[in-house]
This record gives sequence, C-alpha cells and structure tokens, in this order.
Amino acid sequence: MKSSKRSPTPTQVLMLTATLTLGACASVPRQAYTAAEAQIAEVTGIPNARAFADAPMATLSTMMAAPGAQGRPFAYLALSGGGGDGAYGAGVLRGWSESGTRPEFSLVSGVSTGALTAPFAFLGSAYDPVLDEIYTSGVAGTLVKDPSLVNVVFGSGLFGDGRLRDLVGRYVTPDLLAAVAAEYAKGRRLLVVTTNLDSKRAMIWNMGAIAASGAPNAPALFRDVLTASASIPAVFPAQLLDVEAAGHGFQELHVDGSVVTPVFTVPQAVIANGRGRSVAPSKADIYVLMNGRIEPDFELVRNDTLSIVEQTVATGSQARSRASLAATYAFARANRIGFHLTYIDEAAPRTTTAKGFDTAYMRSLYQIGYEKARSGTAWQGTVPVAPVVAKTLASR
Repeated sequence: MKSSKRSPTPTQVLMLTATLTLGACASVPRQAYTAAEAQIAEVTGIPNARAFADAPMATLSTMMAAPGAQGRPFAYLALSGGGGDGAYGAGVLRGWSESGTRPEFSLVSGVSTGALTAPFAFLGSAYDPVLDEIYTSGVAGTLVKDPSLVNVVFGSGLFGDGRLRDLVGRYVTPDLLAAVAAEYAKGRRLLVVTTNLDSKRAMIWNMGAIAASGAPNAPALFRDVLTASASIPAVFPAQLLDVEAAGHGFQELHVDGSVVTPVFTVPQAVIANGRGRSVAPSKADIYVLMNGRIEPDFELVRNDTLSIVEQTVATGSQARSRASLAATYAFARANRIGFHLTYIDEAAPRTTTAKGFDTAYMRSLYQIGYEKARSGTAWQGTVPVAPVVAKTLASR
C-alpha cells in the first residue's frame, strides 16, 4: 500500500536543511566595518560603479546620466528574477527578435536570473543564441545536480560554491565586456541589482561603467556582480565583494537581488528627469518581462511547517511583484509612457524541481515565450486583476 504522506519538495528540503544546520555552521571570520563606512564604500578604481537603490535622487541621476542618448526613443526593459523560469524570458527575446519588432533598449535592468539574461538582452538579437544555450541545452540544469548538505554546513550553498560562478564565467568574456563598454559609451545603460546583506538594502550596479573602466578588477567584478545577483540564499553561496571607504578595504556580503525586489524599475523621478530633457512622450516605452507567475492561484496548503513556510515565501514574492508592477503602470500612465508586460500565465506547465532548473521544463517555458513573442501576443498594456477580484467586478 502506498503511503498517503506527500514527499517534501526540493525547496522544503532546502529550508529544513538550512534550519537544522544553522546552529551547527561555524561562521567564517570577516573584517569588521562600520555603518558609516558602508554608506560611503566604493569599488577601488571604478568610479560611478554603483549606488544604493534608495540613494538620493541626485546620486542616482548622476550614475545613470546618459548624455549620448539625447533625442533617441526611450525603451526600458526590466527583467525579473525567477530561477529556471528565466527560460521564458529567453524565449520571449528570441521570438521578439524574429518578429522584427524588438527595439534597441536605452536601459536594461536585471534581477537574479534576469541579471544573467540582462547583458545579452542589452547587446541585442545577435546574442539570442547564448540565451538559448543557457536555458535549453541542459547547462542551467547542472546548477542543481547532486545537492550536498555538507556544503550548507560550510557556507557554500546546497549546490556548491563554483557552479554558478563557472556558468557566469563561461559566457562573460572579454569580448562581451568590450561590447557592453561600447554601448555604454553611446549612452545606453545596463543595471544589475544585488542585495547587500550587511546594509539590508538593494544595490544598483552600473555594469557599463564597470566594463568601460579599464580597471584591472573590472572583469572579475562584472562576473561577481552577476553571480551575486543570481545567488539564491542557501541554494548558492553569498558573494563577498571588495570595496573600500576612506582607505579602509573590506568585503561586503551580497546575495540575490530578488530578496529585496523581484523586478527593478528605475526610480520614477530618474525616468521623468531624463525624459524631460530628451525624450518625447510618444517615444517612451517600459517593457517588464516577468520570469514567473503574477496571478494569484488557489492551492490547498498542508498544515505543516515546511509547506506553510514555502507558501509564505512564494506569496510574499508574488505580492511584491504585483506592487512593483502596479506602481510602474501608474507612473507610465501618468507620464504618457507606454507600458508593456509579459509573464508566465496559468496555462504554462509547472515543476517541482528546485527553482525550476529542469531542462525539459525550461524548454517548454522557452517555447511558450518564443511563440507568444513571435506571434505578437506576448505583451499586454495593463497589470492583470486578480481572478477573484475580476469575478467580483464582473458580477456587479
């Protein structure tokens, strides 16, 4: 007779493992630094490399200033987190290219799996084959093979210290950095978001400025930032990034950008300020590519600790996504900017593999995104109303 007891999902196993080993982990000593130093810390030799997402508007405007973009249409692509669901975004980009309607983006931002996609989306259709390979060849699936509880105990994440870094290093080549630097010189901007755990704040990294700096540490920093943004806590290890403040060198601890924000759209005042100088209202568009589901769906949750924790994390992430989308949509409407949203709908398949890094699953999502974008049906101009709310409104 089969047991009626459900086997724990990989996410639940991860949560249990992290909980049980937390007390056993021996912390790795770190050089101390102060909150005052954290506030002014910079990357050695690379000015304008980053800023806190909640920094004063003058700071953000200076970092994102793009004098070379004056007079061009403004097209902004924001790529969300989502683990293996990033395959959907890769398919959308490929299908969009083949439809002949994909614009050149003035600004691209990426969080988590969106950060891994962002440099290639930024550089255009010629890099679509790279995204195809990452998400459909089986390469991404190797990230979550053979989990090790020993790795968790020693702070290397359930799936080890080197896999994600090696994947990033495989595709972030000197030629890619040179291409990003060239586009930065034209006034285009590529941003990646990490979570600074020490400061408990989101950090925006100016990847074009890093690539164009010519600093000896630039290639390593570029790779480290992408790795940090995609480092799902406890799944992959946190990244230590070298900075300095008033001559004092130390390391900050950074993880997945989606801990703070599942998708990042540049602070509204920055967009409005830039548009006021150079972009006509009829020529501005924001495209938000959500590598995940945003519509609440019903699922009877088991009354046990792991199921409740897992569902709570998923619910919180979805709620933050919807709040960010609603704010972006309201801003776009108020400023006569085109708003375009695509996301994984409820008809798409699901998976129980850790973070969705199952090759067959990723291929199916890729194909869905590709077909939608190729046929011109991927994008919609509003944020969907929750199904329960929609039914209530319809009945009135």
